[in-house]
Amino acid sequence: MENQIYELQYAIDTFYFLVCGALVMWMAAGFAMLEAGLVRTKNTTEILTKNVALFAIACLMYMVCGYMIMYDSTLFLSGIAGGDTLVEDALAASAEAGFDGGAVYSSASDFFFQVVFVATAMSIVSGAVAERMKLWAFLVFAVFMTGFIYPLEGSWTWGGQSVFGLYTLGDLGFSDFAGSGIVHMAGAAAALAGVLLLGARKGKYGPNGEVQPIPGANMPLATLGMFILWMGWFGFNGGSVLKLGDVANANSVAMVFLNTNTAAAGGLVAALLTARIMFGKADLTMALNGALAGLVAITAEPSTPTPVAATLIGAVGGVLVVFSIITLDKLRIDDPVGAISVHGTVGLWGLLAVPFTNGDVSFSGQIIGALTIFVWVFVASFIVWFVIKSIMGIRVSEEDEYSGVDIAECGIEAYPEFVSNG
Repeated sequence: MENQIYELQYAIDTFYFLVCGALVMWMAAGFAMLEAGLVRTKNTTEILTKNVALFAIACLMYMVCGYMIMYDSTLFLSGIAGGDTLVEDALAASAEAGFDGGAVYSSASDFFFQVVFVATAMSIVSGAVAERMKLWAFLVFAVFMTGFIYPLEGSWTWGGQSVFGLYTLGDLGFSDFAGSGIVHMAGAAAALAGVLLLGARKGKYGPNGEVQPIPGANMPLATLGMFILWMGWFGFNGGSVLKLGDVANANSVAMVFLNTNTAAAGGLVAALLTARIMFGKADLTMALNGALAGLVAITAEPSTPTPVAATLIGAVGGVLVVFSIITLDKLRIDDPVGAISVHGTVGLWGLLAVPFTNGDVSFSGQIIGALTIFVWVFVASFIVWFVIKSIMGIRVSEEDEYSGVDIAECGIEAYPEFVSNG
């Protein structure tokens, strides 16, 4: 009878993990649509190509080496080889990997859930470097980001390994439930390194430093992308509970879903109001980024806040993202979709908000963890970007940028009936 209970729990937890992984995979479509809506028509095909290609590269690189760096390699390899037929072996493997609560699920489902997180981190980079980066330079960077930079950082956090043998973040009181820092701030750090070496788009800043708005081409598409991401985030945060097959964890999943949703709502409303006060208009792009900011903010700890607290955490993220986007523009850091602000600035806020609702987490641990993630990813990414720039270049020519990278990089326009001469 006890074995039958374990088998049922194994089936439920594995199925739940797979469904949540599929929801997170759907976020790839959200990023693609959001970014395609926020770039100009002449750069749409290339941004879509980057998003579909980076997802495939992430899946392959994480299978080849990323998972083995981030976690114990024997967990995945032995699990797949043996088919995960024994529940007892799965339970032991899960405990060995350091998962809390002895979650029981297939190692293949764990790999699938983890690999879509890797793709999410890389998707953040795509929007920030849009409209002026060479396609193949971006894809070469994706190989290093998904196969080495992100997995090594993940091994110090979710993998429980020490940082170059110096200290263990978990022992310092660091906690990041679903990845405000581990996934989102890491992606933003890689994006920032690339943007600094890449430079701004032509015409973005005037001779006296004034900002010249470059509006996106398709606001309905961007809005659709935001809603897809909002939906996928339920798998992102909900799946990070790791199991569903008992009353306590089922209640935890329900609370995570509730808090994730209300944080997004709080972020959107706060960003919309902030934009109205500052600009005198209801800015749709700020509203979209406000919802995503709320989602990023609550990702670090969606299980312990009350719904009201989650709303406030998301609302602070919504306000922060508006000011961060404005500040980066003043610094002449050109981010066409606001990815660095949404995932970087607000990712840091998400980490710092955890101790307010989780007494087991310390502010010092969160700060050290955030610095560790940012410094490693930024420095490693800067080096990789610099090497790629030195060897093959990372920026398209001024002529190609003017005519559009769709033709220059992909040879096809996204809207051939409506676009002519760039």
